[in-house]
Amino acid sequence: MTPRYKLDSTGNVVPDVRAAAAIVYNPQTGAVLWEENSHDQRSIASLTKIMTAVTFIADDPDLRRQVAVTYPDVLHASTTYLRAGDVLSYDDLLHLMLIASDNVAARVLARTSDGGSQGFISRMNEMAAHLGLTSTHYEDPSGLDARNVSSAYDLSHLLAFAGADPRLAPVMRTPEYEVTTNRRTFTVHSTNKLLGTEMDVQGGKTGFISKAGYCLATLLGVPQSQSSSPLAVVVLGAATSTVRFWEARHIFNWAVESTQGLLNGLAHPTIQ
Repeated sequence: MTPRYKLDSTGNVVPDVRAAAAIVYNPQTGAVLWEENSHDQRSIASLTKIMTAVTFIADDPDLRRQVAVTYPDVLHASTTYLRAGDVLSYDDLLHLMLIASDNVAARVLARTSDGGSQGFISRMNEMAAHLGLTSTHYEDPSGLDARNVSSAYDLSHLLAFAGADPRLAPVMRTPEYEVTTNRRTFTVHSTNKLLGTEMDVQGGKTGFISKAGYCLATLLGVPQSQSSSPLAVVVLGAATSTVRFWEARHIFNWAVESTQGLLNGLAHPTIQ
């Protein structure tokens, strides 16, 4: 809960994060306000689902379409609320994936898209190339595959892109959602624990597998700013779930409080 600081190579006081990599990025100006190992390529776990959502929405699907969950979808799926035989809409699957990080939801979205799962994964990688995400590669749509890799820098840009989509942004900032299948109705809650706090969360996604550590990518509104553009904050490879949320708070607050002309593109803030 206590922020740590250190001196950088020029003698400025900067965050000393308890995570493998992190970044604060301003999408409006394109400025990196602070970073630590932001270009390191790392396993990203369920942060994968941001690209799954972007790729899925790019196909302009009918979100009212109903699809069925199959047994292969649920096999070794780890985190899921779904069972084989469940039938639900694309809209509910999208909410399940982004809010509750449901792995089966991600698999079903990919499998039922044009070209099936492999075609969908190919489009995920094509989208990464199109967006200039040079450290990013995907092997599956859920993030369970540790070979899904990216960098804090790439993820900050991807999240900003997803957050600008009017179909995805509201989902990524929804704290809870009611899902209806052919069998039952149930409520899921967001894995982004910054929602419901003092932070102005405008979107985000969590991730964890052992190879990746605890990860978070979130869009946070700047208090009393004349700009409507949030900052993208990414924390990768934290040791615990709690640490990723506190470190995101710390580096965001530091960037806001210590930077003069924050929204004017200052790339290397210093403590005033």
